Amino acid sequence: AAIVDTTKYPKDKIRSGNQVDGSGPYVLKSYEHGARAELVPNLKYKGALKKTGQAVTIRYFKTSEDLQTSWDAGEVDVAHRQLPSETLAELNMNDPDVRVTEATSAEIRNIIFNVREGTPFADKKVRQAVAALLDRGPLVRKVYQGTVDPLYSLIPSGFIGHSTPFFDTYPYSDPKRAAQLLQQAGAKTPVPVKFAYREGDMYTKETAELRRQLEKDGLFKVSVEAVEWTKYQKGYAAGKYDMYTVGWFPDFPDPDTFGQPLVGTGNVLHSGYSSKKMDQLIAATQQYSDRSRTSSDFKEMQSLVGEDVPLLPLWQKKDYVVAKSEVAGSQYLSEGTGTWR
Repeated sequence: AAIVDTTKYPKDKIRSGNQVDGSGPYVLKSYEHGARAELVPNLKYKGALKKTGQAVTIRYFKTSEDLQTSWDAGEVDVAHRQLPSETLAELNMNDPDVRVTEATSAEIRNIIFNVREGTPFADKKVRQAVAALLDRGPLVRKVYQGTVDPLYSLIPSGFIGHSTPFFDTYPYSDPKRAAQLLQQAGAKTPVPVKFAYREGDMYTKETAELRRQLEKDGLFKVSVEAVEWTKYQKGYAAGKYDMYTVGWFPDFPDPDTFGQPLVGTGNVLHSGYSSKKMDQLIAATQQYSDRSRTSSDFKEMQSLVGEDVPLLPLWQKKDYVVAKSEVAGSQYLSEGTGTWR
């Protein structure tokens, strides 16, 4: 819960309007959705900082390539999260004109399976077959140039309860095991699947590699579709795709943000997955304020994900802040959770 000014917020209802209150060093002067936000020093600021600095313009870019163009043109002083992997991989940490900060991020990416009745992935053995085929190495090395780490769990590294059920169960790409699982499911190979993804150059490369892996042994026949983001969200919510990829950034630094939202009944990924046992484990982890007491339940939750495979973890991103040398303090900007400090 947030602490708010009792003179500004009514006690018994939600405050209407779009007025913003705050006591930080900056105030929001203007905002254009999807384009930019203008911040100016807060003249009423009474905090610890002696100088609040200059006005700051935050720009939002639709694609990594758009950000790259603006960075190359000298239009951007600080870049975070969206620079293409090729650019990040080529950065020279010793370049005196650029400050580069690298840290672990909580951003992850998963393959999501539509498990509704009548879909190719309604049977968990078909989902397990995909898990048995997946080799994250080429994704990490070839597609993302080492700017991500392979992920083998629902909960990423750095959070309570992190474990590696997908590495423990599927330690390497095993086409023979995948074929046996499909045979047990009674699936006729190659299994035709519709694989959708959010349009974008990097996602196209990622999907091409995943398609190659699924098709190379003749077990799956994959048709791919790149979809505009808003249309994409509506599409997977309606169950239009058999499998699709979705990135996830936690709302708060707690493993619960990977539980109910991703694998609970009625999850935001709209996978159709529902498990009474999973819901019980999620509820069990939510009852303790001492989060260390939840570790065993979170690990059991992840083991269940490894068994049911409603989703397949791909990678955990590394967090990069790139700034021009004349900009001070860029190393303090990000804490890897998506929140700027």
